Formats: sequence, C-alpha cells, structure tokens
Amino acid sequence: MNRTEYPRPQFVRKNWLNLNGTWQFEFDDQQQGVTEKYLDHDSNLAMEISVPFVYQSELSQINDRGIHEYVWYKKSFDLPKGVQKQTYLHFGAVDYYAKVFVNGQYVGEHEGGHTSFKFEITSYLNELEQVVSVYVYDPHTDETIPRGKQFWEQESRGIWYTNSTGIWQTVWIEQVNFAHLEQIKFTPNVDTGMIQIDTTFSQSVLTTEQNYFLDYRISYGNQLIANDKIKVMELCEKRSVDLIKNKIFRTNFHDHGWLWSPDSPNLFDVTFEVVDAQGKVMDEVTSYFGFRKIHTENGMVYLNNQPFYQKLVLDQGYWPEGLLTAPRVNDFEKDIRLAKEMGFNGCRKHQKVEDPLFLHLADTLGFVVWGECASAPAFTEKSVTRLVKEWFEIVARDYNHPSIITWVPLNESWGVPDIHHDHKQQQFSETLYHLLHTIDDSRLVISNDGWEATVTDICAIHNYGHGALAETEKYNHFKETLSTVDNLVQQAHHRWNVYAQGYHHQGAPILLTEFGGIGFQVGEENGWGYTSVNNEERYLEDYGRIMQAVFASKALWGYCYTQLTDVEQEINGILTYDRQPKCDLAKIKERNQAFQPEKLVVENRT
Repeated sequence: MNRTEYPRPQFVRKNWLNLNGTWQFEFDDQQQGVTEKYLDHDSNLAMEISVPFVYQSELSQINDRGIHEYVWYKKSFDLPKGVQKQTYLHFGAVDYYAKVFVNGQYVGEHEGGHTSFKFEITSYLNELEQVVSVYVYDPHTDETIPRGKQFWEQESRGIWYTNSTGIWQTVWIEQVNFAHLEQIKFTPNVDTGMIQIDTTFSQSVLTTEQNYFLDYRISYGNQLIANDKIKVMELCEKRSVDLIKNKIFRTNFHDHGWLWSPDSPNLFDVTFEVVDAQGKVMDEVTSYFGFRKIHTENGMVYLNNQPFYQKLVLDQGYWPEGLLTAPRVNDFEKDIRLAKEMGFNGCRKHQKVEDPLFLHLADTLGFVVWGECASAPAFTEKSVTRLVKEWFEIVARDYNHPSIITWVPLNESWGVPDIHHDHKQQQFSETLYHLLHTIDDSRLVISNDGWEATVTDICAIHNYGHGALAETEKYNHFKETLSTVDNLVQQAHHRWNVYAQGYHHQGAPILLTEFGGIGFQVGEENGWGYTSVNNEERYLEDYGRIMQAVFASKALWGYCYTQLTDVEQEINGILTYDRQPKCDLAKIKERNQAFQPEKLVVENRT
C-alpha cells in the first residue's frame, strides 16, 4: 500500500515528487552502518520496507516487533535533468533521530519524532541517479525523549502501545526557483474582520539585482474577496486585509455566516504568486484559512464570541496495520465522520502530533482539535530542552489550521512527576503555558491536562470513578463530584489534586477531559477497560448513565470521552480497533445530545 497524497495541504505547490513506496532497509544493531559501506552507491541493504510505515507495522512488509534501535533506509530516484532550481528533501516525521545523506554525502540531521523537517540538497545532486540514505536512532529506554504512548518494552501492556521506529510520514522532493516563498501565517481577528498575513521569502528575493513582487488573491467560494500586489522589500512581509470592507456584508459576517465552526466549516482560499519585474511567475502557492476566534470568559469557552460546549472524544491515532500511520488518508476522514455521526464536535489527539492531512480534513469537515504532544517520562534538563524544541516545531507547522483551538503541552503530570510540590516543575509548566501563548496567542493552552494544573486557560479534569452498572455507590459519588464548581476543583483523584500546591481555581472553564472508558469486548482480542460490560444493551445503558451524570453538572463546560477506538490491549473504545461500531451509533448520538448547553449558559451568566 502506497501513500501518494500531497502531504502539506496548507502550503501546496503543483510540482513535487513522492518518495514513498519501496525502500531498501536494514537493522544495524551493531552500529556498523558507515563502516560496512551502507552509503556506497552500489551497495544494497539486506531488506525492503514500504515507506511511510515503520518496521514494527504490518504494512511495512517487515512486521517485526523486536527492539532495533539503529536502522538504515536507502532509495534511488531520478530528477529532471538540467533544471536550475533549488531542490528540497522533505520528511513528514521520523522517529526519533535522523541523519540524512544524499549520494553518500551528509546533508543534515533532525531530532524529534513527531515533526516535519527538510534539507536543501541542491549542491549534493549529480547528473546520474540520486540516492538518499537515512540513518535512524531510536533509543527505546531513554526517559528524556518525548515518546507518548510508545512502550519501552517489547510487548505492549497497560496503557502503553507498540513502539514506532523510523520514517512514519511521507518523504518527498520539491524543486523551486531560487526566489520563492518559505512560509505563510494567517492570523484572523474576528472582532475587527481583519486577517493578518505574514509571508517569509527565500534569501534570493533580496540578494539578487532583480525586483520581486507578491501577488495574492483571497476568495470565498467563487467570490473574490481581496487581491493585491506588493513589492517585496523585506524577507518577512506583513499585510492586514479588511475582509468586511472587501465585499463581505457586515450583517452576514456578524451573523457568523462566514466564520469557521464545526457546524459551518467555512474556509477562504488564497493564492500567492512571487513574480519578477517582467511579470514572470517564479513561485505559486495555494493555501487557505478559517476565520474563527476562541477565548474564555465568565467561566465559559467561547467560539466566535458565542458560548461553545465541547463534546470531544479521545483519539489515540493508532491503526492495527499501520500503528501511528494511517493506512490511507480516507482513514482520517472515516474517523472524523464516525465521531461526528456519534454527536461529537471534536477530539483531543492524545499523546501524538497528528499528520497534517488529518488536520486538513478536520478543517474542511468541521471538527475541533486539541493538539497535544508526546510526553517524556522523566523531568531532566534534556527532556525540558527536547520538549520545548518540539513545541516550536509543532506550532510552526500547524499554526494555520483553524480546527486546532487548544494546545495541551502536559498530560497527567507525565514528565513532571513531582509537580504538586516541586517548584522547578511548576515553573516548567508555567513556562510552557506562556511560551505557547507567546508564539501563538490565537488558541487556548492547558498547563497540565488531568490534574495538578498551574496557570491554565481550562481546568481540565480526569475522572474514571463512575463504576460499572452494579456499583451504585461509586456512581453516585462520581455524579456528586461533578455537580458543582467547588466539588470539581476540591476533589482529589487518588493522590492527585486538581491544582498543584500554591495554585487554585481562578474562574477558568472546567471540562471533564477523560472519563468513561467502558470496556466491551466484541471480538477475539482480550483486553481491559476502566469498567466492563458484556453486551450492547448494557454498554448503551452504562454510557447513557455516565453522560447523565456529566449533563447534570452545573459547572462543566464540556467533556472528552475515552475513547474513539480500541487500541491494542485496550478495549474501551466506542469503535473496535479496525473501526467497526460496537453498538448503534445513532444511540450514542442520542445520548450525547441529551443535553443542550443553553441552560448552562443562562446559569453561568447569572
């Protein structure tokens, strides 16, 4: 199976070369890759692998669950002859550390298993066939690495899943003129009707004697909203465009007819052209943006200045055949459509930075996303450095996706195990909160999802204490803990308080961001859930009862149910691991829609 779709839907050029498919591959357990001449043009590696699937997955055609920390990849490819352009080699994601060679020459390296990177390889090309080699190091027991749910042992168990090593998103080649766009950022301001466009250009735009101009056109459907041509004077140019003045009728705009939301995922299309003084197009990029605002006020979350009750589902982003990599882009769409069919309006992507293609589909289908990183198990200077670096790359890559409304840098005190009383770990949590607002103030930030929060935009609480059907006393306690603000923020979950020592609730909206997890086995796989039922009727009854407790609360402003699908040994999904419904999804939707937030809005405002 080959993943052939364009991998960067927020920044599209027409011409590109997909390098997915069959690569040479070899385990290098003895670290002899360079000395064994793996980089020689004519040498071959021992196996073949299907990229972008990791060797641990079925779709890689290797399907080896053994621990191999050092691996090599190699692939030959052809480029157009005699084309005088800059050539970039792109990697969607490689877990964890990658060192890249082209035609036997070192071109660069990247650390971080979840974010995209590229290298300019123009000077490393030759007139013959090109060869790219990739050395990957994935240390399985290093506790300073942001690994998320990837287990450091060979067999999965508990909440931990199969490890992923190596290339797990698309590899591709892009050739561009020396004068070209490097980056685009869209920042909407719903209150003023303005969209700020930040563009970054290649160095050649200013270092040649030629003058260059940027043409851009903004359209909504078939309607041209704005267009302009500016002379490029700086490597970074900023423009603010008044969309209301430029043909959007004010009444329609403020009636939210043009805004992005799960119910109306309206998107504006944008085309950029870099042209020279003679009018020759040097670069063309198409993109899009959604016009939306997210903020908190009066203990509530607001989307586009309207109260927004979030009905989210926890999504781990694993597949039986591909692990972290979706077998097909349609699988992303299927997950979103099934979640919406069940009455959810978004998801929390859990311990994984998801493929941009998923985010693009969330943008176009109308599905809010909480973007979360993979956590490191330990708190050290190295783990802090690694996590901060990864967040800079996450925000840079995903800034333009309107579907992302919240960043989640920490989960359940993973990587900050002593945050309740440790001042350094508390400061790190605060640092992440302020850092993310510094580089992206268009979204909410949760300092520590689950418990032991510091400074946070949302008080995010995890509570699995609802019990099974027969455990009435446990369920009643669960319902009581959700009932009021005081009950929610003063409770402790086992040994964890809602706020870390020295911090307290200051009116932030409260959401129940993990709960449920009803275990229901429908196939041959054995596994576990936080509670357990043995038939569909009991499953729906337990789900409905849990949701009744949530909706009875006068303090909650949304929830995130655990979870969308089974994952390996976890059988607590609404869907099986291969995305088959365990029950009538219309009945799940009925229970999710048993409560409408209008009543809560009135209560909170009074």
